[in-house]
Amino acid sequence: MLEILDHQSTPLGELCLRRRRLLSRPEVVVTEVTLDHGLLMSDLHTQSERRLATGALARLPERPLRVLVGGLGLGFTASEALRDSRVARCTVIEFLPAVLDWWRRGLHAEARALRDEPRLELRADDVFRFFASPPGAERFDAILLDVDHDPEALLAPENAAFYTAEGLRAACAHLVPDGVLATWSTSANDAFAATLREVFTEVAVESVRFWNELVDEEKVDTLFLGQGRRGLGRAPD
Repeated sequence: MLEILDHQSTPLGELCLRRRRLLSRPEVVVTEVTLDHGLLMSDLHTQSERRLATGALARLPERPLRVLVGGLGLGFTASEALRDSRVARCTVIEFLPAVLDWWRRGLHAEARALRDEPRLELRADDVFRFFASPPGAERFDAILLDVDHDPEALLAPENAAFYTAEGLRAACAHLVPDGVLATWSTSANDAFAATLREVFTEVAVESVRFWNELVDEEKVDTLFLGQGRRGLGRAPD
């Protein structure tokens, strides 16, 4: 069974939302997103996307939290953030109108589950453009970024500016002083970890391991987390 739920041309390529039954496990139906016919994401393994939220929020004290998610995808990072009762607002910035359209039409499970969530705000924008812009009055307790495959495998060449010390500092201007910046990656990257240490006083690199039965091998995603901007110190708990 293969069902095409939506197919649209985008600035990044041909984007497709589909649902299919696994041949190896017919009882399992997965929803997938492909870009130019290559698999971009699915709802089969979501451990690292969810851990991106829980790992960042665990570093913050007990208070009402404002969270920014860069890249909506199938919504698992935003959904996990909203499970935390401290989160008063979760703002998601998504570059592709097609992905926002899937949510508004309820074309996949997370969209339907969060359709009436009053704490969720969806914005159509380029999150990297937002980071580079002067910050307004709004500051976030956590920024959770899941856009590129990793700091070197970028969906768009212009995204590279974010992964520099200058780019990270610009993004951090949108955080409260003890806020957390967390970035998802398909692979480890020592150079990016070193750049994070130029900007943050506390940096953690976490591996999220799971077995991918589709290719019959262990998969390892990497999460980069930074907190406490150099020159500012940490706000007291």
